[in-house]
Amino acid sequence: MLKKDFLWGGAVAANQYEGAWNIDGKGPSVTDVMTKGSVDHPRDITEGVIEGREYPNHLGIDFYHHYQEDIKLFAEMGFKCFRLSIAWSRIFPRGDEKEPNEKGLEFYDAVFDECLKYGIQPVVTLSHFEMPYYLAHEYGGWRNRKMITFFIHYATVCFKRYAGKVKYWMTFNEINNLIDIDNPFNAWTGAGVLYKDGENAEETMYQISHYQFIASALAVQEAKRVDKEMQVGCMLHFGPIYPYSCDPKDAMASIKAMDRRFFFSDVQVRGKYPEYTKKLWQRKDFQLDITDEDLAVIKDGTVDYIGFSYYKSTTAKFDKENDFKEVPNPNVPKSDWGWAIDPTGLRYILNVVYERYGLPMFIVENGFGAYDKFENGTVNDNYRIEYLEKHVLEVLKAVDLDGVNVLGYTPWAAIDIISASTGEIEKRYGFIYVDQDEVKQGRAGRHKKASFDWYKNVISTNGACLTDKVG
Repeated sequence: MLKKDFLWGGAVAANQYEGAWNIDGKGPSVTDVMTKGSVDHPRDITEGVIEGREYPNHLGIDFYHHYQEDIKLFAEMGFKCFRLSIAWSRIFPRGDEKEPNEKGLEFYDAVFDECLKYGIQPVVTLSHFEMPYYLAHEYGGWRNRKMITFFIHYATVCFKRYAGKVKYWMTFNEINNLIDIDNPFNAWTGAGVLYKDGENAEETMYQISHYQFIASALAVQEAKRVDKEMQVGCMLHFGPIYPYSCDPKDAMASIKAMDRRFFFSDVQVRGKYPEYTKKLWQRKDFQLDITDEDLAVIKDGTVDYIGFSYYKSTTAKFDKENDFKEVPNPNVPKSDWGWAIDPTGLRYILNVVYERYGLPMFIVENGFGAYDKFENGTVNDNYRIEYLEKHVLEVLKAVDLDGVNVLGYTPWAAIDIISASTGEIEKRYGFIYVDQDEVKQGRAGRHKKASFDWYKNVISTNGACLTDKVG
């Protein structure tokens, strides 16, 4: 059985739902210069905001002006927590100011107070693809060691301002996305970096990661100084990379593929660089700016829990040149966006990561993006219910049968928001349908889906309505 204080909730990110991108002193973020894309066409990253281009995150779903209505709906579902992020550029519009923007701080005071009014705990990510555009443009983003100072100043302001309101924090969202250097989205949203022609992008990626590790560790230490009860976690994208076959070479390929994901959690949880990474740097003659003082900071700033997203799994096949290559798993179905649907993979990753580290696990993203059909004031999203139910059942198995310590479950997303990867609202995840035309007219445009009542029942029974299905 789940603990009585299990944190059921939902998740969102400020850049995808707040809107009000230039209101009350907010500066542009790295996501504010990303245009709308699609499943077939990636989003463009423009130099500044260009008139005539479509930037869907500017409006989002206008949570900024509808947060009371939205949180009331979350409370009706029975949320015990609400995972959200603070827009860094709402607190520090450029990112390098000495004094924060009071209007921005007041907005999150209001949001957190509204959550607490209903007994909903805020679970807050400090950097969720929202670093100030100015820091990327003027400083080169996380290529620059100065970013550590800017981030810690921002984090400290947040810790002090919201002490007593926010217990659970995370530093960098899906920090291990950085490892995929072939997709410009990852370095830009995660670090404000666009790799240059002729640059050794892999070496730069490790340098970026190192600076973020220092910043994360310092943030952990600062949070404890402000309030020793604060819990600060890492946040990673986790999904199994199974061996493609039982060929021993494929099994080894799977290990090396997972090393790339575990590298980030190994550092943030264990407080030191893993030997497999140091060997890689040695083989490739990477010359990184890493000092003994940096290593001491990382050692002393390990995280309290592991937050992670789970959407899909994949497989690794032996490749002579690169040790492995990832290939789709032929044994599982796919979503409309080609993502593997693998509920068992969630139990698998809970087991593997918990046994590796022994820290509490927090599933802060898991969901099903789909083209929802809005009819008669609702969406009959039984496909989403089926997807989520199968994944929740695997969580129950991990807790009841395997003994994994799971803090909570916050599906992506609490409400329909702008897709990070494509900039579409058409790729819908939420329990609440958002009519974007109504939002553009200044109205809320919120409508409960069938999954709303399903999730309400799951929460009210603390998962007991599903326990008879646990094998």
